[in-house]
Amino acid sequence: MLIGPSGSGKSALALQLISLGAMLVSDDLTRVAATPAGLTAHAPDHMAGKMEARGVGLIRVPHANSAPLAWVVDLSQTEDQRLPPSRPVTIVAKYPLATLWRVDAPHFPSALFYMVKLGVHNEEDG
Repeated sequence: MLIGPSGSGKSALALQLISLGAMLVSDDLTRVAATPAGLTAHAPDHMAGKMEARGVGLIRVPHANSAPLAWVVDLSQTEDQRLPPSRPVTIVAKYPLATLWRVDAPHFPSALFYMVKLGVHNEEDG
């Protein structure tokens, strides 16, 4: 889930992720449901597959009806450490979610894409 104030780059980052093969669940308004497995994000029916691209207008993009929530990317904070420590979790509907901050570097969308797709390497992994 991408969070941040208006104009912080949520839609721009989402478009970059979609261009890598991700799918949009919802733009601006997201329904979050608690399930036994965790949190799931859903788009309101009238918003499915639609996204606002600033300066362009509403566009259609590849989308999924729902997706599990595992991460929050807070675009209001900028990461300045090369190997950042674990950040405080973001609580959504009483569930803790790992939080990442914006990285002002060209690799950030690709890194996010593969973190979600393949996970994060931990020292215990070897």
